[in-house]
Amino acid sequence: MPRIQVLWEAPKVNPINHKAQAVPALNPFNKYGRTFFFSTFGFMIAFMSWYSWTPLLSKTIKKDLHLTQKDVANSNVLALVATLLVRLMVGPLCDRFGPRLCYVGILLAGAIPTACAGLVTTARGVLIIRFFVGILGASFVPCQVWSTQFYDKNVVGTANGLMAGIGNAGGGITYFVMPAIFDSLVKNQGLSDAKAWRVSFVVPFILITFIALGMLFFCEDTPTGKWADRHNSVSRAGVVVDVPNNGKFTVAPTANSPSNMSIKSNDEKKGEIVDAASLEGPEPGQVEIAEAEVVKAPTLKEGLKVICSLQALLLGLPYACSFGAELAINSILGAYYMKNFKSLTQTTSGQFAAMFGLLNVFFRPAGGMIADIIYRKSGQSVSAKKFWLVFLGVCQGLFCITIGLLNTHDKATMFGLVAGLAFFMDASNGANFAVVPHVFPQANGILSGFVGAMGNFGGVIFALLFRFNGTHYNKVIMYIGVICVVINVGVSWIRVIPKGQIGGR
Repeated sequence: MPRIQVLWEAPKVNPINHKAQAVPALNPFNKYGRTFFFSTFGFMIAFMSWYSWTPLLSKTIKKDLHLTQKDVANSNVLALVATLLVRLMVGPLCDRFGPRLCYVGILLAGAIPTACAGLVTTARGVLIIRFFVGILGASFVPCQVWSTQFYDKNVVGTANGLMAGIGNAGGGITYFVMPAIFDSLVKNQGLSDAKAWRVSFVVPFILITFIALGMLFFCEDTPTGKWADRHNSVSRAGVVVDVPNNGKFTVAPTANSPSNMSIKSNDEKKGEIVDAASLEGPEPGQVEIAEAEVVKAPTLKEGLKVICSLQALLLGLPYACSFGAELAINSILGAYYMKNFKSLTQTTSGQFAAMFGLLNVFFRPAGGMIADIIYRKSGQSVSAKKFWLVFLGVCQGLFCITIGLLNTHDKATMFGLVAGLAFFMDASNGANFAVVPHVFPQANGILSGFVGAMGNFGGVIFALLFRFNGTHYNKVIMYIGVICVVINVGVSWIRVIPKGQIGGR
C-alpha cells in the first residue's frame, strides 16, 4: 500500500544514479520536491498564459478589434505553430545546456510578448503576438526532461504525469482567471471593455517572471549539481570511513557519490549511518545501464537517428492525437457550448469549458501512475506500458466519435461525454510520457522535444480542420475520433525498445 507520507518525506534515492524513487510533491525544501514544485507551477503558469487569449477572444477582443471568425481561427493555429517550432529546437538544447536553463529562457522569452498583448490594435497584431506567446507552450519539453533527470524509472511516469497534469490545468484555470480579472477591472475599477482586456495580461506576465526567477536562483540542474558534471553522477561505490562497534558504517560521499548513499536524500548531511547488513553492491550490469542512460551532448547524427526511428513514431503519432486534440478542442469548446446552449454567456460557457482543462489535474497523472503500476506488476515490462497507451488512444477516439455523432443539446449528456473524453485523452498524454524515458534515454531531450512537437503538430492539423469547417464543431470532433482510432491501432505493432539499446528497461 502506498504511504501518503511520501508526499512530504525526503524520498528514497537510487544510490547509483541518484534519482528519487518517490515523489515528494509537498516538500519544496528537498531538492527533489523543489524541482517538482518549480517545474510543475512553471508549466502551469506558462500554459495559463499561453491560453490566456482564448477566454476573452471569442467575444470581447473579437468585438473590440473587429476580428472575423477566420482571424480567431488563424490566431489559434499560429499559437500552435510557434510552440511546435520551439519544442523541436529546445529538445536538443536541453541535452546540451540542461533543461533548467532552457526552461528559464522559454519563460522569460514568453513573458515579453505577454506583457505586450495590451498594445495590439489590429487583427495582424493579434496574429503576431499570439505567435510569440506560443513560445510558452514549449516549456513542456524542459519540464519533462528536467523531471526525468530527478525521478527513477519506477515513478517517472507518476512524476511526469503530475507535473504535466497540474501544468496543463493552466489551460482550464485561465478560463476562470482571465474573465475574473476582466470583470473585476470593468465592474470595480470602471475600465471600459477595450482597456480592461489589455490590462488583464499584466497578471500572467508578473506570474511568469516570478516563477522563472525562482527557478533560476533556487533550483539545481541535476540531483548531483551542475549539468556539465552529469557524466560523473553515476556512483560505483561509497567510501567506508568508520566501522563502529555496533555494526554500523558511516558512508562518506566521494566525488561521484553524494551524501545520500543511505538511499534517503538529505541536502544538509555530510555522511549517512546505515546498517552494515543493508549495504549491498549493485547487481551486475546496473552501473553500465545507468551510465548508458546519462544524457549525451546532441549531434546531428544522433538526432536524426532518434527522430527517424519507428519508436519516435510510436510515441509521436499517439501524442499528436491526444495532446493535439486537447489543444484544438480546448480552443473551441467554449464557442461550441455557446452554440449548442444559447443560455450560456461568454463567462459561463468559458467556465464550463474550463473543466475540460482542469480535469488534467486528475486524469493525466492517473495515466502515468497506472502506467508505473503496470510496469511494476508486469515485471518491469515497457511493452505493457505501450499497450496501456494504445488502449487509451483508441478509447479517446471512440468518445470523440460519440460526441460528434450525437451533437447533443442536453447539458448533462454533453458534459458527461466531454468528461469521459478528458479522462482517456489526458491519461493518454500521461501514459505517453511514462514511456518516453525508457526510449533513447541518452537522448531524452531530443525525443521529448520531438514527441512534444508532434503534439502541437496534431494541434495545428486539428485546428485547421476547425478553421475550414466554420462552426460545425461536432463534425470535426468526429473526424478527430476516427483519426485517433486508426493511428493508435496502426502503431501498436512497433516494438518499444530499439534493438541494441542498453538502458531504459
